[in-house]
Amino acid sequence: MLDVTERLVVIIGGGAVAVRKIKMLREAGATRVRVVAPHFHEQIPAEIERVQESYEPRHLDGSSLVYAATDSSAVNDQVVRDARTRGVLVNRLDEGSPNGDFVTPAAWRQGEVVLAVSAGSAALSIAIRDDLAAQLDDRHVRMSQVMAEMRPKIRDSGLGPQKRSAIFRDLATDDALDALAQRGERGLHAWLAARYPELKLQ
Repeated sequence: MLDVTERLVVIIGGGAVAVRKIKMLREAGATRVRVVAPHFHEQIPAEIERVQESYEPRHLDGSSLVYAATDSSAVNDQVVRDARTRGVLVNRLDEGSPNGDFVTPAAWRQGEVVLAVSAGSAALSIAIRDDLAAQLDDRHVRMSQVMAEMRPKIRDSGLGPQKRSAIFRDLATDDALDALAQRGERGLHAWLAARYPELKLQ
């Protein structure tokens, strides 16, 4: 759940694992991705920065996140050590030691809604993610967008923190979801005004 939009992400290794990580990072909004490897998989997008060299610690300079994704356990070991020396979070894609600092969960995104699952196995994580995603419907996605728009108005309404928390809890209920789905935003505002007449959304 990290905003990687403006952060430099470095992937050490240019194989199929790098291809998958690039896809995931781009879906998460990453705009600065560097891949370091002697050779590159044909499916690595042309616009991705490539450094066609064997790994050296200097390749991590300026990075915020690092992926150790080579087929060499020794190289991945070194990447993890070098990243930690620099205070940079590192994800190790093989099973070696030292371990990385974070895992990349199986994610599902639609609008403002993000589901992220980590289960110790990529296949199991994906299966659980898909089961959970199937339980959501368009009401949740639409409400997430409406709540994002309403949040500053509720925050600046002058109501106390407990009352604001209660409003947001109510907006997450089936009654609120139904009001939005059946009557639109105006209907949701009317539903909310009936419960909280002191809240002025206009």
